[in-house]
Amino acid sequence: MTLNKKTVVLAYSGGLDTSAIIPWIKENYSLNIFALVVDIGQSKNDLNGIKEKAIQSGAVGCEVFDLKEIFVKDYIYPLLKIGSLYEGSYLLGTAIARPIIALAQVELAKKIGAIAVAHGATGKGNDQVRFEMAYSSLSPKLKIISPWREWNFTSREELLEYLRKKNIPTTATLKKIYSKDENIFHISTEGGRLENLWNKSEKDCWSWTNSPEEAPNKPEYISLYIKNGCVISINGKNKKPVQCLKKLNKIGSIHGIGRIDIVENRLIGLKSRGCYETPGGTIMYQAIRAIEQLVLDKESMKWREQLALEMSHIIYDGRWFTPLRKSIQSAANNLSKLVTGEVVLKLYKGMVSAVQKKSPNSLYSKSYSTFGKDSVYKQSDASGFINLFSLSSKIRAIKKK
Repeated sequence: MTLNKKTVVLAYSGGLDTSAIIPWIKENYSLNIFALVVDIGQSKNDLNGIKEKAIQSGAVGCEVFDLKEIFVKDYIYPLLKIGSLYEGSYLLGTAIARPIIALAQVELAKKIGAIAVAHGATGKGNDQVRFEMAYSSLSPKLKIISPWREWNFTSREELLEYLRKKNIPTTATLKKIYSKDENIFHISTEGGRLENLWNKSEKDCWSWTNSPEEAPNKPEYISLYIKNGCVISINGKNKKPVQCLKKLNKIGSIHGIGRIDIVENRLIGLKSRGCYETPGGTIMYQAIRAIEQLVLDKESMKWREQLALEMSHIIYDGRWFTPLRKSIQSAANNLSKLVTGEVVLKLYKGMVSAVQKKSPNSLYSKSYSTFGKDSVYKQSDASGFINLFSLSSKIRAIKKK
């Protein structure tokens, strides 16, 4: 489909910001707005009637792309396989969603002959960089419109008043004090009372998970089978990636798994606080690491950790569509060929612990590692190894004297 008037494809969520962006772009750019909704597992309440809502706001059209399967298989599973945690704790649930949305926008823009793409990210956040890095990498000729860096609105109150004057309906209210981002992998909560770091995260800060205090008093044990670094079955039943994640989200939420309350370094230099819930992802992460402990030697484990650290910054900074990301992912895939096996996890009061694990590729040998009597390991061999391993330190100490 090619539209007569010049068109911009907007990453549309139906929330307050993107609802205001549609009439604002029409007024300030005289462009048609085509709204794109990418379904990556956000709440059904967010998707109900969203096409009609976009049209009422002034869009000439709206499409909903269901990309949940691709999102889990091609974005979330690779992230978990390599084991990326941003600043040691954040599983990158928001950051990993941006490339797939941007890619869908660019593909739709090409299909309908649009000249521009637009997003609702603010000028203070990371998402503006993530979206625009992707646009530039995929289709540099597309014009990029970022209303939050251009318009004069400075508050939620002003946006609500703008929509009221335009007679555009919205479910947003001043009572909704938090900013939330949700997909099949996680939900984040920011803003509101969390902006005061001395305020504890109360019950209303959490959307998916029970608090550990309210979680069952009896632990639950689940068995996961990992193949090449990917979870393929739960309790002996094979499932597709999206089914595995949904199932583990449900189980993990009951036990209060996957909650973090952190202050992170944004790419632009600010620090921000967020409460993140990633129950299924946390379970998968721990299961994969448990099998890695069995199959990766010391240097391979160290290399995997270095790859994971670098990849966490690549994803967080929006550099998904780069040769560096592809190179690191290729290395991780090679290491993960060994990461196959079964692990039994104990879920209890917000904690995940591997209590049983086995792998056909395991390097663990009881006959070598035992504290009891053995006939395969000659302990005196360690003397020569230590002498050579410490040689440079000995020479340095001698030179000092």
